Amino acid sequence: MTELMKAVQINGFGDRSVLVLNDIAIPTPAENEVLIKVKSASVNPVDWKIREGYLQPMLNHPLPLTLGWDLSGEVSAIGKNVDSLKIGDPVYSRPDISKNGSYAEYITVVADEVAIKPSSASWQEAAGIPLAALTAWQSLYDIANVQAGERILIHAGSGAVGQFAIQLAKLRGAYVYTTTSATNTALVLALGADQSIDYHQDDFSELKDLDVVFDTIGGDTQANSWKTLKKGGRLVSIVENPDETIADENGISAFFCFVQPNRKQLEALAEYVDAGQLTTNIDSEYALDQVANAHERSESGRAQGKIIINVSP
Repeated sequence: MTELMKAVQINGFGDRSVLVLNDIAIPTPAENEVLIKVKSASVNPVDWKIREGYLQPMLNHPLPLTLGWDLSGEVSAIGKNVDSLKIGDPVYSRPDISKNGSYAEYITVVADEVAIKPSSASWQEAAGIPLAALTAWQSLYDIANVQAGERILIHAGSGAVGQFAIQLAKLRGAYVYTTTSATNTALVLALGADQSIDYHQDDFSELKDLDVVFDTIGGDTQANSWKTLKKGGRLVSIVENPDETIADENGISAFFCFVQPNRKQLEALAEYVDAGQLTTNIDSEYALDQVANAHERSESGRAQGKIIINVSP
């Protein structure tokens, strides 16, 4: 008899009404995979963008699709070629976004995309780290190669990615400016930002000779960021491809980052967390049957940190 589990899926693309809680078969791990009993998952904007079909031309997901690509949990079974993990290991992961996700009681993930979770972090905190922190890491460390003493502007510093970006930039020794609303000034300064710019009152584009801009918003924000960079500066966006013509005209290197799974980076992030150098702020928590509410919170753009789905005790 097939063992079943609960999973939040979509059978078609659309608004929050397409989210359904289904009973589906518990998957079996392939030779290079582990089966993880999910403790917590987290919601990221990419989840509802996929739900609405925006990324289907790129990802071509088959339906029905289980959403969610952030998780913490315990290894429940291992494929025969896996020697990096064992049953019972507490782990966290940002798994391959082209496959079924973590809004489910169990998920199979390639072992190379899984790391032991930070021991000092709760299941909820651990679930909130992988996608957002890897996005910040890959944007600032791998692509922009931020160095000590450089001046960096991080847009939307109170958002999940922005919060990790501030902390990682400071760990590199950079001087950090960040945009946020006045209500979040204390938060971003507590995370290490050197200067907070209230986007309701102040014009960030008056900044000059910056080394790096990390664009988490796009649109006019990206358009107004070019003038803040010095020649030879770098702009990294996670929302839209920067205009290469504008970059060339200004002598700037411009990049787009779409986060990828990375076990070694997760291991490094866990070390920072356990050393007290990296913190995760949780905005709100929901049960598996409240994913629509969690998506509503994410879509509002007002979340101050991670939105967590508690899947199992």
